[in-house]
Amino acid sequence: MAASTTAAMVVIGNEILSGKVADSNSPFLARELRELGVQLERVNVIPDEIDVIGSIVAEYSAAYDFVFTSGGVGPTHDDLTIEGIARAFGVDVVENPDLRRLIDGYAKGRPSPSMLRMARVPSGAELDDVSGASFPVVVMHNVYVLPGIPEIFEAKISGLRERFRADPFHLRQILVSEPETVIAEYLHATLAAFPELLLGSYPKLSNPEYKVRLTLESKDEGYVDRALDDLVGRMPEGAVVKVGR
Repeated sequence: MAASTTAAMVVIGNEILSGKVADSNSPFLARELRELGVQLERVNVIPDEIDVIGSIVAEYSAAYDFVFTSGGVGPTHDDLTIEGIARAFGVDVVENPDLRRLIDGYAKGRPSPSMLRMARVPSGAELDDVSGASFPVVVMHNVYVLPGIPEIFEAKISGLRERFRADPFHLRQILVSEPETVIAEYLHATLAAFPELLLGSYPKLSNPEYKVRLTLESKDEGYVDRALDDLVGRMPEGAVVKVGR
């Protein structure tokens, strides 16, 4: 069985926690990573607090192959992600000369202190130029520091995505006309026989054609196909509406 490449996401911003802004970046990242064969295992929404950012980023950087942060990298007082990531790795915040040159080029006259905040990075960070983006992505070890603005976040992930490609997940689906209460025992039995299977069960209350959509996933195509046959074979007669390979 192929080993999974794993990722975690840290969404940073009091505006998310207060409900003032809805987070759309984590669903977008989840879909992109899944398509690339990367398993997103954590999404954590945290406040604009340096100690909290530092603690979570340090924990996730050690536990996952990739970490993505969203938010807190602008020019204002509550943009504290850079400081938090520096805290996570025990380094100082420094001005990056390449970013400084970019900002000098954008500024009309002398850059303001607020603009110059955008040139700061954790000491030792690298810049990853993204095709079509006007500003590079700051990368600290396995941590990719991304803006919270959805249009920019999505553009940068789209530009970076091939860096993260791994062995793909193979997906199969079963549509079932019986409710979960009827089929749960069959799901348990298949999982007992195929313990590495990623099995999802999603009721659909408003669809007249089926009541539950089952998804089966594995990085081993033969494994998921054997599990599919096993589960279909266990279902009550007439319960399977459609099988998707």
